[in-house]
Formats: sequence, C-alpha cells, structure tokens
Amino acid sequence: MERKQVLVPEADLARQRDFEEKIRAMFAAREAHPVACVDTFGCQQNVADGQKLMGMLGECGFTFTDDPKEADLVILNTCAVREHAEQRVFGNLGLLTHTKKENPEQVIALCGCMAQEERVSKRVRESYRHVDLVFGPHALWKFPELLWQVYETRRRVFAVDDEHGTIAEGIPVVREKGVKAWVSIMYGCNNFCSYCIVPYVRGRERSRDPQCVLREVRELVESGYKDITLLGQNVNSYGNDLGLGYDFSDLLADIDKIPGEYLIRFMSSHPKDATKKLFDTMARCAHVAKQLHLPFQSGNDRVLREMNRRYTREQYLDLVRYAKSVMPGLVLTSDVIIGFPGETEAEAMDTVSLVDEVGFDALFTFIYSPRPGTKAASMPDPATRAEKQKWFDKLLEVQNAKSAALHAAYIGKTVRVLVDGESDDADFPLSSRTEGNRLVRLKGDKSLIGQFVDVTVTGSNTWALYGQPVQ
Repeated sequence: MERKQVLVPEADLARQRDFEEKIRAMFAAREAHPVACVDTFGCQQNVADGQKLMGMLGECGFTFTDDPKEADLVILNTCAVREHAEQRVFGNLGLLTHTKKENPEQVIALCGCMAQEERVSKRVRESYRHVDLVFGPHALWKFPELLWQVYETRRRVFAVDDEHGTIAEGIPVVREKGVKAWVSIMYGCNNFCSYCIVPYVRGRERSRDPQCVLREVRELVESGYKDITLLGQNVNSYGNDLGLGYDFSDLLADIDKIPGEYLIRFMSSHPKDATKKLFDTMARCAHVAKQLHLPFQSGNDRVLREMNRRYTREQYLDLVRYAKSVMPGLVLTSDVIIGFPGETEAEAMDTVSLVDEVGFDALFTFIYSPRPGTKAASMPDPATRAEKQKWFDKLLEVQNAKSAALHAAYIGKTVRVLVDGESDDADFPLSSRTEGNRLVRLKGDKSLIGQFVDVTVTGSNTWALYGQPVQ
C-alpha cells in the first residue's frame, strides 16, 4: 500500500471532532450527563484501542463507569483470537438485554476484532437486535461519526467493510492512572499463520511515522509514566512499509535517547524477523528492558511448517542463544500452542523438550482453538481433547518446575523494581515488577507506588517473588 492510502487525512479527523462537538451539544441541550462503560477483552492492542475510544468519548462529554447498569452507552471491545473469549462476549451481549430493558435509551456497541468477522456481524444483526452499533478496528477512528448516526437516525449502524486498514494520528487517549502506558507503533499483520484470524480482521501491516512514536513516548515520560510498552502484531517488521531504511532496532535506539527514568518493553516479536541487530540494540540501550517475549508456538519443524511460521526449531534456538549471549540474565517468555490439527504425541513432546532446553521464565500456553476462516480450521484433527489435555499437562509440569526453580534462585538477592500498584495480599500489600517483568509482591507503604526501589527477595513461588525494600 502507498502511504497516502494509509494515513487518514487531517480533514477527515477534523470532521470527527465536529461529530464529537455535536454529541456533546446534544446532551448539553438535554441537560444530561452521559455515562459510558467500555469493556475491553483480549490483548494489549485492544487495551490501547479501548483507551482511544474513551478519549473520543471524553471529547463527546461522557464520563465513565464499570457498571453497564449505570451506563447510557455500553461498548464491548472484543478479541477474536480464542473461542473462549468469543463465547464470553456473546454471553455478555445476551445479559445486556436486561440493561436495555431497564433503560430503552441505552446504546449498545460491539467493536474490535470479533466485530470485523463477517459471521459475527451477521449473527449480531440477526440474533442480537438490541445491539445498536457494530464496527471493526478499521473504523475505530470514525467512531464519533458512527455514534452520531445512531443518535440521529435511531437506526442500527454496521461499519465492518473489509479493507487493508489505515493510521489515524492525534486521536485523544484516556490512559489508566499509574505508571504503565501502551504505545501502538504499527497495526495489522502480513504473516497469515494458519491458526490465526488477526490478519483478516486487522488488515495489512502499516507502521506509524517514527517521529509520531517518538513524540508520544516523550510526552508519556514527561507525564511520569515509567513502564512503556510498544505494541504491534509483529514489531520486528516495523518500518518495512515506510521506505526510510529505518527499522525497529533504529526506533528503539532513538527512543533510548529520550532522557528520564523509565523502561521500554515491546510485544509481540516474531522469530522470523528477529535479528542480531535487534538483540545488540536491546543490550546497548539503557532504557530497553532486558526482557524478550518471543513466541515459538511449536518445537516441531513439521508443525511449524503447517502453522506457516517460517522458521525451524534450530533457527529459534539459535536466536535464543545469541540473545542470551549479549544479554546475560535475559528474561525470556513465549507463547505455545498444544494440539495443533494433525499434531501427534511425539510432536507435542518436541515442544515440551524445547521448553526444557530453553528454560523460559514463563509461558503463555494454549490448547489449540479453531478459528473459523483460518486455514487450520479445515485441517484434519484426529487427536482427542483428552489426549491434547494430557500433552498440555506435561508441558505445564515442565514449565512450572522451571519457573519455580528460576524464582527460587532469586531468594536472598537484591533486585530493582518499579512499584506499580497495590496487591491483593494483605502481608505483601504492594505490587511491583523487575526490569524483566517478574511480579514481586512487597511489604511497604503506598507512598512507594510509582517509584523504582531496591528490594531484597525473601520468598518465591511458581508465579511471583516476595520481598521488602532495602533499608
């Protein structure tokens, strides 16, 4: 795609600001104070999208609640990656018939990746008549106009056209209070892994201009955010569409020059595009966390080919070896799918053996979930759910033992953490994260929230460390 086809013109964005003002004026004329509930499912990219929705709603005059019963507008911002998340969304949509019955003027909207799927929008159109607005990720930037159409016409609005996708700069954002922030550096995906629906619902890869990203990160640092995560479906291919000879490693190096006390993280990172240059840059940059989330999905080459991952087991292991060699103490995490269609027990055990060999600090593990519209959904899948569960349990057994041992090795050591909030543990009331994003529950006063502190680790389990600030 040419860049002129990707960037939303300023005139079109100004038009959305006009619709925001129209909505604000409409409620002011009614002497009403509208309240919105934005419920986000799924990945950090969805969280970032939800914060943009809240930013636009704020400009429309809305305040916010977590209770749909209190809301004049309810938005379900959805994820299409797994079947379980989809069923939760449909369950929540069904429950909203009750809030709509109590408040017939309530507007209900469905957006995000699920909404972009044709089968989903068709089901909502036919079976969830109480839903007023459905729009996909491509239409997020014109949300004020779509919402105005609902208010003005009193008709249902669907904006789910199939398109490559755009970039809209300057959309207002309502961020969570605290120390963490998300920055989308690119959108879409070109990889078409055979199990994944994302390229079909988020369009082709398109990178934001580096200066726009740098400006946003600089503003966040100046505003006091200390843990900033750069987002993309595959951040390693950032810049391929810009024609500038400027890649993700260059972006990290330029961000690192921004003065301040903060950490930069990123996800997700595709192994086929990970390079020694990236790892060398990470090692060199003081603000870039020595933490890498590098999904491998399977440890078997045949399964990797069927997944269309475009690397081999040995190529993945070579990447890990090099990354660890230039960043001793690197915290490494990954995503794994067990039970891919056609996978045998021996092939699943290849995945388990890779986990045992690498020694990941933590894994995000899934039993394969078929997504309609993907190539894998039509593949023969003879293994039973019970067999897959057995393989999955073995994977967890190996990984949990690794995680517990890695965490136990921290006991007695002093680590630097960023205190990011309160925990639900009365004995360790604070929550914090190491540079490697390990959870550390702390003793201490709430006044420490937002600060980097040195902590002595006094205990651990499979999922967390426990400690107290160094006196």
